[in-house]
Amino acid sequence: MTSPLPFHRRVEQALGNQQLRGAIGRATARKVEGRLAALAGLADADRLRDEGRRIRANALGRLDEQLTRFVEQVERHGGTAVWAPDADHAVRYLVDLARARGVKSIVKSKSMVTEEIELNRAIEAAGLRVVETDLGEYVIQLDHDHPSHIVAPIIHKTRQDIAATFKREVGATDADVADIPSMTAFARRKLRQDFLTAGMGVSGVNFGIAETGTLCICTNEGNGRLTTTVPRIHVAFMGIERILPTLADLGIMLQLLARSSTGQKLTAYTNLLTGPRRPGLDAESDGPDELHVVLVDNGRSHVLGSELAEILYCIRCGACLNACPVYRQIGGHAYGSVYPGPVGAVFTPAIGGLADWSDLPHASSLCGACREVCPVRIDIPRMLLALRARAATEGHGPWWARVGLRAYRFTAVRPTLFRLAGRLTARATSLVARDGRISKLPGPLAGWTRYREFPAMAPRTFQEQWKGRRQESGSGISSAGL
Repeated sequence: MTSPLPFHRRVEQALGNQQLRGAIGRATARKVEGRLAALAGLADADRLRDEGRRIRANALGRLDEQLTRFVEQVERHGGTAVWAPDADHAVRYLVDLARARGVKSIVKSKSMVTEEIELNRAIEAAGLRVVETDLGEYVIQLDHDHPSHIVAPIIHKTRQDIAATFKREVGATDADVADIPSMTAFARRKLRQDFLTAGMGVSGVNFGIAETGTLCICTNEGNGRLTTTVPRIHVAFMGIERILPTLADLGIMLQLLARSSTGQKLTAYTNLLTGPRRPGLDAESDGPDELHVVLVDNGRSHVLGSELAEILYCIRCGACLNACPVYRQIGGHAYGSVYPGPVGAVFTPAIGGLADWSDLPHASSLCGACREVCPVRIDIPRMLLALRARAATEGHGPWWARVGLRAYRFTAVRPTLFRLAGRLTARATSLVARDGRISKLPGPLAGWTRYREFPAMAPRTFQEQWKGRRQESGSGISSAGL
């Protein structure tokens, strides 16, 4: 997802939307409180988080080995695993498969990686029908909108917004949208027929288990289970970093995921799928006739081994979004990326490059709240600083900032020139100051004074004042006093 508006304009729009800020503030506050209460119920939450970090580091440190083992197990249980180096390969595989099997209608459960590769747009461009079945994603699709949170895609909408969407887009009556249970029941009735008539179900994957080829899909709605079992073909899209070595490792991660995400001990539905329906000694009487797992790279392998590799530990709980003071003010759309918040400010430029995303690492106060709440202790502030440094080195950002920083560097290493510049700047600021304060600067500097004012620079520099004091005291102050 990209926006034609520059980042600072998107932020201005978000800050000016009081309804958006109110909805996000209330929702994230509830999630923060829920996480704290859920972790307090664990006997040793810190030890569990340390173990989770160790598991993620181990999995990614041997990613090639784990993926090979995972593919072998998926195929041993009758599934098909394919490698998609980029978004085009991933969406093309699904479209070609749907056409080859005569599929006309597809149901889909929540998946961030399919948002990343813009799967729905490719499906619809191919003349096929796709229906989002997660309630939040269903509302997003009806509204032609985009998710604004990794876990809660409609966190920016109120109940009244959703009621209006149902009435406008799918003919809901006043009784259908009278309250939240009524709206949920209405959506369930609308989606039921889609599940029964779809030829293909598409899902994401929370974790892929290398030792068994099992897919773990965590949801709080029954749509995930219906999507993966009712249609005759199930296609699961999985980012290559979502691998875990063993089922025992999954036991640790599941204890962290729901508690960090929604404050639950476990999601309402935790599905473990190992291969499609099959006869024989390894019989499985339930599930689809075909299972296809699309392993999506899309830039992830380039992040491995880099200073940003730690971001691949992320288990997509969304805790860092809920805790971030920036996200809580501007919401998800202002980031312009499928992945908003602190994790998105690193992950998006990591896989997509800084040319289009150099602003995102600056969408942080570096307060460290994201690092404090991360269930696997990802050091996001460190990577934000690394990206800022890389952006400066590569020359990203506005021209006036680059020119200004180069001019400052040239001046700062030349003491005589630096002192002269200080005197000139002090005189210049005295001309624009009123009552000793500067409330309006010209040109691109106006951004600094739009919401704050600064004191004018002192008419005499520190060195001039120090020199004067020494002269007044008869040079009684030693330079060591500095």
